[in-house]
Amino acid sequence: MGIFAGAESQRGARLRMGKPAYTANFKFMSETAIPAAAALGAGPLDAPAQAIIPQSSLPFNGGLFFEVFRRAGADEAALQRARTVSILILPLIAWLPLVVLSAFDGQLLRSATGTPFLRDYSAHIRLLVALPLFLIAGRVAEARIRPTLQQFLTRQLVPPQSMEKFKASVASAFRLGDSVLADIVILALIYSVDLFVVRRTGVAAEAAAWYANPSKSGPVLTIGGIYYAYVSLPILQFILLRWYYRLFIWGRFLRQTARLGLRLIPTHADRVGGLGFLITGTQAFTFFAIAQGTLLTAWLATPVIVGKAPLPEFKAEIVVVVVFVLLLTVSPLLSYLPVLARTKRRGSIDYGALATRYGREFDEKWVHGHASSDEPFIGSADIQSLADMGNSYAVIADMRSLPVTPQMLVGFGVATLLPVAPLLLTLMPLSAILKKLAGILLPGSGN
Repeated sequence: MGIFAGAESQRGARLRMGKPAYTANFKFMSETAIPAAAALGAGPLDAPAQAIIPQSSLPFNGGLFFEVFRRAGADEAALQRARTVSILILPLIAWLPLVVLSAFDGQLLRSATGTPFLRDYSAHIRLLVALPLFLIAGRVAEARIRPTLQQFLTRQLVPPQSMEKFKASVASAFRLGDSVLADIVILALIYSVDLFVVRRTGVAAEAAAWYANPSKSGPVLTIGGIYYAYVSLPILQFILLRWYYRLFIWGRFLRQTARLGLRLIPTHADRVGGLGFLITGTQAFTFFAIAQGTLLTAWLATPVIVGKAPLPEFKAEIVVVVVFVLLLTVSPLLSYLPVLARTKRRGSIDYGALATRYGREFDEKWVHGHASSDEPFIGSADIQSLADMGNSYAVIADMRSLPVTPQMLVGFGVATLLPVAPLLLTLMPLSAILKKLAGILLPGSGN
């Protein structure tokens, strides 16, 4: 192999001098596989990264409404303030008018046709909990997305010949995130193509509630129901669908970068060739998982709390939602399966040959008596080098084919189920739970 060319003529000299073959070859191999930082410019790549990666994280904060603010003359600071305020304002816009309108309809505290507004726990959870959580999740993801992108450059994973393609992928992702057309399409889906309006109107036929009154021709939306169907729910649905669009952009970017011939290192300590930062970056979607779990809780709340339906009856739906969240958050990382598998195979072959070479030279020197008589065996650097060689090969053997950990999967599952936990109180009163907990933690305090 090329990395070992010319080494044979130097073997005797290295053995006589007591310098391990592994040390020299390992250094040479590293220098061959990982070119110097000068290939991408001096320094820690902060300047190049700033030139390639925009300061704002548009896949998580651009679009139609930001464009409206920009045309109104708002600067970047004003846009950021508007995003912060929206976490409080949007839920109030979606929920507060419903209080007034349902009171006007006589559906606030009691309803002659079904569930009154104040007992519609599903509506409250959707608008007052899930909606702000999705907005907060966007801010959390934004805080992580730019540092994650910068790691491709800081770690010098992108080869010089692919740098222009990487720049194009970044620019494309930010351009899609700031797309006004995408937001218009999402709004069109909400109001027409995806039949959200039909579903919202037809749900009253299944269970009479504050938002619709029965009639001979079918359920008729109340004034509050009209606002709920055409303003409140579309706000939530727009934020939700835009989140799905963001995850599409993220998956598309990862798929493109996986095809750039990244300079991955099979002996990297993170066991994924140097892509461990993607694990941390993906964990930024934890708040999204919590928000998605809150929507599940909203769907379960009214039938479980008001309708007294047993929570275990919905276990299939709960499992489906957890799997759906895992697919949304983790599946984009599947793009790296081929490149990581290829890196592991290459590392196993290259470092296997290197280990064979060093093991043979070590055997000849120390086992078959070719070592210099004045070189002590105890304390020899060759022993440590042999251990280091074994450790390096073990790292490659333990290398994962995906930048995914069991902790990540469990974390997303727990985050999705966390909002559902309060519904467990419908199975067992809080007092009974506390009594059992006390019996476990404090033996003798309860049965």
